[in-house]
Amino acid sequence: MGVAFHIGSLEIRWYGIMLVIGIIAGMFLARIEAKRRGENPDHVYMGLLLVVPLGFIGARAYYIITQLSTGQPFTIIGGAGLGIFGAIIGGAIGAIIYTRWKKLNMLRWFDIAAPAVILAQAIGRWGNYFNQELYGTPTTLPWGIHIDSPVAPYIPDQRFHPLFFYESMLNLIGCIMLLLIGRKYKNRLLDGDIFFIYIIYYSTIRFGLEWLRIDNWKLAGFPTACWVSLIAIIASIAIMVYRRRHGRHFGIDQPSQGGDESPEPPSNDKKEAV
Repeated sequence: MGVAFHIGSLEIRWYGIMLVIGIIAGMFLARIEAKRRGENPDHVYMGLLLVVPLGFIGARAYYIITQLSTGQPFTIIGGAGLGIFGAIIGGAIGAIIYTRWKKLNMLRWFDIAAPAVILAQAIGRWGNYFNQELYGTPTTLPWGIHIDSPVAPYIPDQRFHPLFFYESMLNLIGCIMLLLIGRKYKNRLLDGDIFFIYIIYYSTIRFGLEWLRIDNWKLAGFPTACWVSLIAIIASIAIMVYRRRHGRHFGIDQPSQGGDESPEPPSNDKKEAV
């Protein structure tokens, strides 16, 4: 079910196809948001050269860390396994590097990226459907899904909550919400607010859904994704409150140069690898 087609001996999997579609959709949305905010949309293309590879590296690193704690076998390079929180952290590092390099307003570009990222997540989650993963506890609801080889002690005859579908739909709603908030309250928001709202929103989704998941990684008897979500929610709220009490700048946002010059292509001296 996971393999879409073959090119010779190379398997092209639906999971990868959905990730690529999500990235492309997010790229086009980010360009629209960049134009709306008066920024140079070409920075989206160039920034992705850092954001995407570092996002995948972060996603893989997060997965490997989880497997180290469970003792399950894994390979560092190749094989399945990506973690969304790692992807967000890795992608954010890439965005910080690029905006610093180009002397752009980092938080404004994080705002531009936020709706695009959650749209990419909404689409990419359907890759979990083809891989038959990210499912929850058994359910009798009519939209429950069959899993060919569920984790023990569950059996294939049971139906399970499609957590990937729940998250995909909630992410799509979140994308629309962020776009509406960014337009309706544009004169009241600080640079970075949309990004922090995204972090709060997605972390809340993940915190809630994680309790239905049956194969999650736990730390001190508590789902690790819930720990990460709580930290992200508290930190984001604290930053938003602090910035409003102590002024607009937080020491990390710079004046943007994005609207009046085209980005120079990155140096070919060093290429990122996944």
